[in-house]
This record gives sequence, structure tokens and C-alpha cells, in this order.
Amino acid sequence: MHEHVPSSTDHRHDDDSHDDHSSLDRRDLLRSAVVLGIGAAGATIAAPAGAAPAAAAPRVATQAVAARAADAPPSLAPDPEAPADAPPGALAGVEVAAPTIASCATWGAAAARGTIDTVSTNPNKILIHHTASANVTDYSQAAGYQIARDIQQWHFANGWVDTGQHLTVSRGGYVMEGRHGSLSRLQNGSGTVVGAHAPGQNSQAIGIENQGTYTSATPPAQLWSRLVELCAYICDQYGIAPTQIYGHRDYTATACPGDVLYSMLPQLRSEVAAALAGSSWSVIVDNTSAGFAAGASWLTSSFSAERYGASYRYATPAEVSDLATFSATIPSNGSYRVEAWFPGIDGYNTSTPFIVYTGSGSSTIRVDQSTGGGAWLSLGTYAMTAGTRTVVAVSRWTQGTAYVIADAIRLTRL
Repeated sequence: MHEHVPSSTDHRHDDDSHDDHSSLDRRDLLRSAVVLGIGAAGATIAAPAGAAPAAAAPRVATQAVAARAADAPPSLAPDPEAPADAPPGALAGVEVAAPTIASCATWGAAAARGTIDTVSTNPNKILIHHTASANVTDYSQAAGYQIARDIQQWHFANGWVDTGQHLTVSRGGYVMEGRHGSLSRLQNGSGTVVGAHAPGQNSQAIGIENQGTYTSATPPAQLWSRLVELCAYICDQYGIAPTQIYGHRDYTATACPGDVLYSMLPQLRSEVAAALAGSSWSVIVDNTSAGFAAGASWLTSSFSAERYGASYRYATPAEVSDLATFSATIPSNGSYRVEAWFPGIDGYNTSTPFIVYTGSGSSTIRVDQSTGGGAWLSLGTYAMTAGTRTVVAVSRWTQGTAYVIADAIRLTRL
């Protein structure tokens, strides 16, 4: 975002009007409706198929060849079933857990260089940005705190009084307060500080910076998971519907937040809606996650921009028991959708064995990895038992010499 704000001024109120509201804000009204028994069902967000994982329905792998749906651009139109002003979590009475957010003091922010304006009205949307900085592979907390300090200095250089955005998510999945005062108002669910991240929206929208450049690369799994949690918490605190999550480019002539991250916004809205409704559990295990394991024959590459996160693993086929495994904790017995992400390149294997372990058995699905990568591909829906174990493995035991790929998997409780 720091490269995309067209003016070096600190866009304070942007000549926006700030109508007064009653002391009982929308979030209180929504929760009162639940207490009185008025609200029941949650909203459903329709997500059209896209080049990134923003698919309305997961694509399904056949026994030998993955059938790929045609790409379509994401739509910003709210689903007709969704209430215009009510997130499903508020209607269903679901309390969204607060993510860990490092305050300005925690990450070592410098003092603001002037007065930071505030408004008593609540924001009505979330704007997603990327920092347009390097896609670093240091995912540590220290690296996250450093990018927060760097952004503040970049924005000081613009002549601004402080960091422009309200919140920052690092590539390692650490969330940090941006502009001073943003965190306390978010925690109280009342009012906000005026940012400097999108002219005309700085007093109306919560701005979230995501570390990295997502014009062709996909955000790391850690960043994505924290972004979903953070957006769900913001929506719950302020009574913002998930349909009101937008990209910077929707309000400013800019490439931000990058083509890939922008194309993932329908998925973001959908996952936030599910989190608010309390109806879904999902986990992503990337090849850089603690739940991944592979032997020395599985090499690391970042060659393809269709990868999930910073890298993926590849190996040559061989009739050996040498699996790349993805482990996760299944929270309860039930039905789960299992999906895989990988770069699809002409020359990669056309019959890669994926093994799904349910806790009571296993199934092998062969996937064509030579085409159609850079999206979630459904490996099927399975009845799984609760527990921590290997849930998916990629095998080298297949024909030919073309590489087999292990990148990322996703499990979603249905």
C-alpha cells in the first residue's frame, strides 16, 4: 500500500461527512436481536470460480485426470441471500475469538509525529492491501515486527503522522497494530482512528496491510489463516458484513492488493462468513508448516508462481515407500472436504498419487499435475475420525520420470 497512495499528504477526513448515530450502535442492535429471538440464520456468500482459490465449488479430481473449471473473474456483488448490514456471526450469536494482535508498543513503534484524528462512528468496510515489498521467507515474529517498523518509517517519509493502515499481517502470520489507537478502538468495538490508506475511505474503512507482493504469487498459508481470523474478528466487533470486504483497487486507481490476492477476495468473504457463522472448520497445511514431513529425496523449489506460499516440494517417481506427508488435528468425527494445491506445469506428472487417510482407512486419488495449477482441487469428501495424524500423503510410486509435487492441502469440515 505504501507505494500506491497517490498523495504524500496524510489523508485525514478526506472531506467525508460523519453523520451522528445513536449511542446504541449496529453491533449492539444485532446482538439485541439475537437476545430477543429475532435473528436465526446466517448469510451465505457465493464465490465464483477464479484463478486463485476463490472457487464457488471445489473442483474434483477424477481417478486419473483432474477436471478443471474455467476461470472467471471475482465478483464484488453481495450475495442476494446475505443481509446488507448483518454478518452471520452476529445473527447467530457466535462469539469470534480475538486473534493475538501486537500493539504498537509491543512491536516497537516510534511515537506519532502529530495528532491522530478519530471518529466516533464505526467503520463500514474492510480494505485489503499488500505492502508491495519482497516476498521474504523469514516468517519469524521478529521479521513481522521489523516490517511494521519499516512501514512506519516509509509513511513518515511521506510526511504522514503515523503508519497509514490500521493493521498489518506479516508473511509469517503475525498480526500487528498499525496506526496508534487502532487496537483499543477495535477491542472496544466503538469508533476508530482515521487512517491514511485509501483516500475517501480513511474514516470509513479498516485498512489491513499484508506483507509481500501478490501480483503473481499466492500469500503464505500462515498469512491467509491470520487474515481470515482477523477479518472475522473485525466484522464481529464492528457489525460489518463479510460482503463488505474489498480490495484497495476498488476505491483507488492502483494495482493493490495484487491480482492474485484480489482474486482471492471472494474466498476471503466466504471463509469469514463461515467463521462468523461458527459452522465451518478449516485448516491449511503448507509444505513449510510444522505438519509437513518429507525425506531428502523431496527437493524444494520456488520456480512456479502457481505455488502456494513461498515454495513447494518435488521428487522423481520411484517404486519406493517415500511419502511427503501432511498432518493435522481433526477436531471431531464428521464429513470433511479434502483439497490439494500445486503448481500445474507441462512436464510435471500426469498421475501423481495422493493418499487420503480417514482414521479408519485410506483412499488413493491420482491427479494430473501437468496443467491447471494455482487453485484448490478437491480430492473428495470423506468421513474422518477425530485425532492428530497424517491426513494426506503424496507418493513417488507412479509411472514415468516427470516430477510429482507436494505443495499444500486444505481440510474443511462440512
